[in-house]
Amino acid sequence: MALSVLDLFSIGIGPSSSHTVGPMRAAAAFVGRLRAGSSLPRVHRVSVQLFGSLAATGVGHGTDRAVVLGLTGADPETIDVAAAFAQYDDICDTRRLRLGGDHVIGFDPDVDVEFHRKPLPRHPNGMRFAAYDAAGVILSEAESYSVGGGFVVGKDDDDRLGTNEVTVPHPFATAQELLAQCARTGGSIAEVMLANEAAFRPEPETRAQLLRIWDVMQECVENGCTREEKFLPGRLQVRRRAPDLRRKLREHEAAERARTGTMSDPLWAMEWVNLYALAVNEENASGGRVVTAPTNGAAGIVPAVLHYLTRFVDGADDDAVVTFLLTAAAIGILFKEGASISGAEVGCQGEVGSACSMAAGGLCAALGGTPVQVENAAEIGIEHNLGLTCDPVGGLVQVPCIERNAIASVKAINAARLALQGDGDHRVGLDAAIRTMRQTGRDMKSKYKETSRGGLAVNVVEC
Repeated sequence: MALSVLDLFSIGIGPSSSHTVGPMRAAAAFVGRLRAGSSLPRVHRVSVQLFGSLAATGVGHGTDRAVVLGLTGADPETIDVAAAFAQYDDICDTRRLRLGGDHVIGFDPDVDVEFHRKPLPRHPNGMRFAAYDAAGVILSEAESYSVGGGFVVGKDDDDRLGTNEVTVPHPFATAQELLAQCARTGGSIAEVMLANEAAFRPEPETRAQLLRIWDVMQECVENGCTREEKFLPGRLQVRRRAPDLRRKLREHEAAERARTGTMSDPLWAMEWVNLYALAVNEENASGGRVVTAPTNGAAGIVPAVLHYLTRFVDGADDDAVVTFLLTAAAIGILFKEGASISGAEVGCQGEVGSACSMAAGGLCAALGGTPVQVENAAEIGIEHNLGLTCDPVGGLVQVPCIERNAIASVKAINAARLALQGDGDHRVGLDAAIRTMRQTGRDMKSKYKETSRGGLAVNVVEC
């Protein structure tokens, strides 16, 4: 069993991979099993129970809307974002739902979607689905878990591994194993990953899919910079910054170039990196189309650093983008299999921390770093995010999430550049940092893990 680069980078919708994308996939999969078992036409009623973090911050994260749309057969990658909200409102108004898109049943989200703050034993993000016939007899039931990054596992599945029954030529589960594969083959981390991806699909298809991922990332930034709404959805009334910030940056840049012919500020690129990250995460907070990288809450970091690469580094082309994404995905796999990318399980260190590490390693590779320098960059990226809590104010993926992506993007660039100045020799290895993240997550109190019961969530007055 192995994970693919397209498992780490998947196209979905905001605001949360674990609370929106995962539950939508779980609900759609439940309906798929009903259809496969020929039970769908007999279904009279469906109930959904959300547990733990899914209940604590579910409404703010749109979990209730996601599972209901999933029951209609909606898929996060292809769903019409603009129509989704109207479709959900229609279900609430009519109390009728097209199960799987065609079988009409009565459904009242206020009654048929239940919230239970006590988590199930296995994972903080638990769900239970049940389908009944007209006599009230259970036709089918399922227990699922959204384990971060949009990944969904069943009650008896292993949440540390992918569901792909694929054998890759260069398997690895730790950074040391990955470096050993590079040494054995004489290739880079990206080349090892590309060889492994050939077990999933032909190389040209992998390249095309990665460039499509990059296209969606760029579209997300553009959408975030051109939104007309002044405020993000939700009761916090957080003001959008990306549209005005881009306008100011463009005006300042045009004036400066007209005056001196160049940009004199040595940190000018960082202004744009901040913008790119803010734009993505404001779009995510609006329920827009984003790329899970490796989660939605941290979706702005990889695109922001990729934009830095393609705009501010001479000679950066599509090959550099592919190298970046393959390398970042390899690092993401280490976090997924060695610890967690779920904020509800290990705090924000598993989301923003892992994304910062992935972006740092990806950039280091694209700038010509050796495998050991890449590993060093990735370690720097996570080491200085260890202990980061997940305490979203109001249960919304807005404060501190949006700004935190901007800070981590700049940190990732710094980590890559710092690693490139060395020869890869360093005291703390990436594997030790990942183990530390896992242990820190276990020690962290649950109120700091996406429940909005601690930290900023209780010290910031909601207006």
